[in-house]
Amino acid sequence: MATSVYLSNPVFKVNAVALTGFCTAATLTQTNTAQDTSVFGNVARVYSSTLQDNECTATLYMTYGASEVYATLKALVGTQTTVVLQEGTTVGNKIWTVSNAYLETLPIMNAALGEIQSIDISFQGGTIVETAVV
Repeated sequence: MATSVYLSNPVFKVNAVALTGFCTAATLTQTNTAQDTSVFGNVARVYSSTLQDNECTATLYMTYGASEVYATLKALVGTQTTVVLQEGTTVGNKIWTVSNAYLETLPIMNAALGEIQSIDISFQGGTIVETAVV
């Protein structure tokens, strides 16, 4: 049985700005909403795929410097943007680009005594296109 194991070290970009150095976790989930298409005579429910309802979540260290996390994200709240997750930088590695991803909320501060401040953000919707590093 063949297996493939690698340490994850993805590239994370929002609105063409690399936030990789601040990102500690990222998840991209593709969901196709199910529509009930059952009809009389079926003996079980039948579903068909309809609209995609994708989501990209990330955990970032919150920083307030120019071109850093807060500066990059604050103007994107309530708008659609492009998010890129890249498996790595080696030729052949996957790149997932989410166009028109909507950022609904941005935690401005999430502080606790003695801890490095981090936030969780979620981009909703958008279209996923998969390519590869060349």
